[in-house]
Amino acid sequence: MLKKKVCLVGSFGVGKTSLVSRFVEGVFSDRYLSTIGVKIDRKVVGTPAGEVALILWDMAGEERFEHLQTSYLRGAAGVIYVADGTRRETLDHAVEFAGRTAPLLPGAPGVLLLNKSDLAEEWELGEVSEVARRMPELPVILTSAKTGEGVEEAFVDLCVKMAGADE
Repeated sequence: MLKKKVCLVGSFGVGKTSLVSRFVEGVFSDRYLSTIGVKIDRKVVGTPAGEVALILWDMAGEERFEHLQTSYLRGAAGVIYVADGTRRETLDHAVEFAGRTAPLLPGAPGVLLLNKSDLAEEWELGEVSEVARRMPELPVILTSAKTGEGVEEAFVDLCVKMAGADE
């Protein structure tokens, strides 16, 4: 079985912990608990290439890359960048994080999650195609940790990419 470390990166309050809880445990909580440092979860995912044991590193939210604990990124096989659709600046931060982490993790696939799709009427991001143009190297997936929309798809798609990278 392949073991893969995946880091979730994004600003404070974008829903990284909620996305992991939805994916790993199938639950959502309205209670906001800020992650301090890093929270690690595990889940085994089936892919066409076999099972992948994901080790999910939910990293504390940061507004600037300089404050991100880059030592936490060491050994990551993939990265999930998370932005909150209701806060435009979180997309700007995700773009910055992606630009700065790519050289640290050459060849590691990533994905951008536009979270809080259940609050679409409050979104500040505009069209998904507009967002995708800002980050053409990353697939963009709409997610909602609250409803579960896109969550399983996002994690499984990244797993498939990481498993394929080993072939």
